[in-house]
Amino acid sequence: MANALCLIRQMAVNSSPRGILSTFPLRTTNFPQIWNNFSIRLMFFSTNNPSDHYEDTVREFSMILKRKDWVILLNNEDSLRKLNPEVVCSVLQKSEIDDSVRLQNFFYWSSSKMSTPQNLLSYSILAIRLCNSGLIHQAQNMLEKLLETRKPPLEILDSLVRCYREFGGSNLTVFDIFIDNFRMFGFLNEASSVFIASISEGFFPSLMCCNNLMRDLLKGNMMGLFWKVYGSMLEAKIVPDVYTYTNVINAHCKVGDVIKGKMVLSEMEKKECKPNLITYNVVIGGLCRTGAVDEALEVKKLMMEKGLGPDGYTYTLLIDGFCKQKRSKEAKLIFESMLSSGSNPNHFTCSALIDGFMKEGTIEEALSIKNEMITRGLKLNVVTYNAMIGGIAKAGEMGKAMALFNEMLMAGIEPDTWTYNTLIDGYLKSHDTAKACELLAEMKARNLMLSPFTCSVLISGLCHCGDLQKANEVLDQMIRSGVKPSVFMYGTLIKAYVQESRYETAIELLKVMIANGVLPDLFCYNCLIIGLCRAKKVEEAKMLLVDMGEKGIKPNAHTYGAFINLYSKSGEIQVAERYFKDMLSSGIVPNNVIYTILINGYCDVGNTVEALSTFKCMFEKGLIPDVRAYSAIIHSLSKNGKTKEAMGVFLEFLKKGLAPDVFLYNSLISGFCKEGDIEKASQLYEEMLHNGINPNIVVYNTLINGLCKLGEVKKARELFDKIEGKDLVPNVVTYSTIVDGYCKSGNLTEAFKLFDEMISKGISPDGYIYCILIDGCGKEGNLEKALSLFHEALQKSVASLSAFNSLIDSFCKHGKVIEARELFDDMVDKKVTPNSVTYTILIDAYGRAEMMEEAEQLFLDMEMRNIIPNTLTYTSLLLGYNQIGNRFKMISLFKDMEARGIACDAIAYGVMASAYCKEGKSLEALKLLNKSLVEGIKLEDDVFDALIFHLCKEKQISTVLELLTEMGKEELSLSSKTCNALLLGFFNSGNEDEASKVLGVMQRLGWVPTSLSLTDSISTGRNDMKSDISQVL
Repeated sequence: MANALCLIRQMAVNSSPRGILSTFPLRTTNFPQIWNNFSIRLMFFSTNNPSDHYEDTVREFSMILKRKDWVILLNNEDSLRKLNPEVVCSVLQKSEIDDSVRLQNFFYWSSSKMSTPQNLLSYSILAIRLCNSGLIHQAQNMLEKLLETRKPPLEILDSLVRCYREFGGSNLTVFDIFIDNFRMFGFLNEASSVFIASISEGFFPSLMCCNNLMRDLLKGNMMGLFWKVYGSMLEAKIVPDVYTYTNVINAHCKVGDVIKGKMVLSEMEKKECKPNLITYNVVIGGLCRTGAVDEALEVKKLMMEKGLGPDGYTYTLLIDGFCKQKRSKEAKLIFESMLSSGSNPNHFTCSALIDGFMKEGTIEEALSIKNEMITRGLKLNVVTYNAMIGGIAKAGEMGKAMALFNEMLMAGIEPDTWTYNTLIDGYLKSHDTAKACELLAEMKARNLMLSPFTCSVLISGLCHCGDLQKANEVLDQMIRSGVKPSVFMYGTLIKAYVQESRYETAIELLKVMIANGVLPDLFCYNCLIIGLCRAKKVEEAKMLLVDMGEKGIKPNAHTYGAFINLYSKSGEIQVAERYFKDMLSSGIVPNNVIYTILINGYCDVGNTVEALSTFKCMFEKGLIPDVRAYSAIIHSLSKNGKTKEAMGVFLEFLKKGLAPDVFLYNSLISGFCKEGDIEKASQLYEEMLHNGINPNIVVYNTLINGLCKLGEVKKARELFDKIEGKDLVPNVVTYSTIVDGYCKSGNLTEAFKLFDEMISKGISPDGYIYCILIDGCGKEGNLEKALSLFHEALQKSVASLSAFNSLIDSFCKHGKVIEARELFDDMVDKKVTPNSVTYTILIDAYGRAEMMEEAEQLFLDMEMRNIIPNTLTYTSLLLGYNQIGNRFKMISLFKDMEARGIACDAIAYGVMASAYCKEGKSLEALKLLNKSLVEGIKLEDDVFDALIFHLCKEKQISTVLELLTEMGKEELSLSSKTCNALLLGFFNSGNEDEASKVLGVMQRLGWVPTSLSLTDSISTGRNDMKSDISQVL
């Protein structure tokens, strides 16, 4: 055999035009019979070119493959040594054999002999050859193997396209098979991308392939990809058929856009593509799902006019639709029509009708359906009775359920385990454990074995009754009887313990479960993790997540959703993001709920950018956001002043055929009102009315508030007067808003009229409206009325601290500081606790009146009450001390302010810098100037100019140089902005030479570049000043 192999190789060499050949004498050898007809010469070649060896090996293998016994001839050490993926690929490319099956067998044989995987090209060549030969099944197997290589789909497609073009592809079915393989394995994203890319390469899949892919995308709810595939199909001018159109109609109906679905139906008829029964059923189903059951009935009539008779499924859709709309009586008429038409109802039809009557509380009607079935000769069996008994038992009508059970027995229909399970479950849910036990005994008497499901019903029912002890006893009895409880039973008990917040017991049961050899499933872990996350026991939940991983149980969307929900709601959105990314990296596809949770989380922390990005990501993943997701993103964008983006999302929402509600409109109206765009807000209000959406009182409050803020009180009043005509009643917020508008416009007379009207209508005023009126009276100088209102609010227990502060502020602003203090002391005696605003108002008033001892006493009192002073408190004290010229106390207080880390404002910086200059502490003044500029705080122009003038006047030049040098020694530095300001000051004072000296010191200390000229510095300083002014403006 070895010599025979040598001969076949020599034949391959002889057929080559290349190579240096030598002839050697052949020894006599006993060849097998297959060689008897050959004249044999054994020849060997030698060459120094490796590519010649490779080409000869390919020709050698190709020659051998022509033989039927090629496997025997190639199965030797020498051939196997030469075998590699490149050789296989070249053999498949250059082989002249028409037998595609043999080439496929050679491919599989070589795969089993090589340690390295086959080339991508080899798979593609074979798939195309097999398709060319009409061997579709074998081609499908080859492409399945190709998918197992896990190569990127588009890389595989590129290989197929190349081979099809270069090696004479003649059957486009290969592309159908490739797409279908992805589709059948559930890789719909990949199937869609290959479909679209194939068309772009000029290879059009068949119409059947298009229809199948679109159908599966619909089933997977991947609407984004569905429309992309359909769009590519139309671009390729692939003519749709009835199945294509049916898919498109189904897609529109799936998202509730039945109008577009009906438009497609009309389009079909215009293009002379006759809809079939399935098409009409899709439209009817879509209309029923959206509640448009009357229209669905009209479509059924239209269908009949076209000569298409409804089938049982048509009737079932209509009956189910009417029942879900709580129109079961009409559903029954359709049921009767169905019977008269000769269509036989099935269990689904009857169940839909029975369920409809059950939900409407008309059990007798449900039972009449059963009676009518008997009258019409429809034989009832145990399955039918079980369905009815189950429905009645779920409704809690156990007496009627038992009556039906007895009727069943009378009819000679033997109950089965399921019958008893249903009844036992019903009685347990009715908390009648005695009757449940009686039925259990009867069940045993009938020799009906207690199935694990029966035990499961008992455990589930006892858990429902809250009798977890007995449920545990059933579980223990099962274990003692040698019956292994199922994971479902353990899961039911675990869930019950979690619902009662008995987390430790639930975790202990999980451990018992594992000890008894029952591996917890995902449900068990999810029950615990979700419960623990809701209880914010996050560490225990994390430990369970780790335990899951160790046991090889993969978490799902619900598992990750529990953590994402916990951290999103607690404001720890970054941690929620981490779990979301872990979820994605685990290959788990987030659902609408998780995306909505994340969107809400981002919205709650004001991160509208990420919220919008996550929202768009939903579409990219083929998910259709629901109304909650849209509402969250629109509300957040509007709330954060991004009304343009909010309107963009809203318009997209409308395009999807989703119906906006009053809350969605209010979010948009509120956003535009906050921006002062009352015109756009009013347009949305009119749009609501046009669309038949009645605005609620919140919408009117929002619009009235928007108008009042713009000073349009007259228009606000006109809108206010329309409210009662809309069958709405103004509430305290409505009155507060319009009253506030009148107060701010100085029309207190009208404000008090509305206030009195409000009380006369039985609407109790709250603290906010009293605060508004007190503030309004205070600004008008009517302090007596303001005080009277405050006492009235106190009597009604609605006086707020804001109203108190407003009252004190009014007294102070009108110079009645002593009266304000008396009011303050009186309120403290009445247990009204002042806050930092209260103290600051009084301290500021004392400061202006140069009553600093009183101001100091209040400041100390404030600290004794642990009320932290703020920037305004300190600034008020500083201004007071400055007014009486007590710079010592100013400096002491300012140092205290800095030590506490309380931020300074422009007034504090200005007054302190001036004080330091007057005290001759120019270095401190210079530090303050530098600090204010670094922090971007713009000092008043006169303060800034005075400070620079003080530092830059001629006699101060030596002092400034000393100050700069001293700062350098203390390793302090001035910002470039401060340096430029100082140099500009010297220059403006006419001291250009001194400015040059100062610049030199600054350069030596490394505060400004050595290359900086005085001219450049002065120019930069002027630009900085212009920039500061523009920012203020």
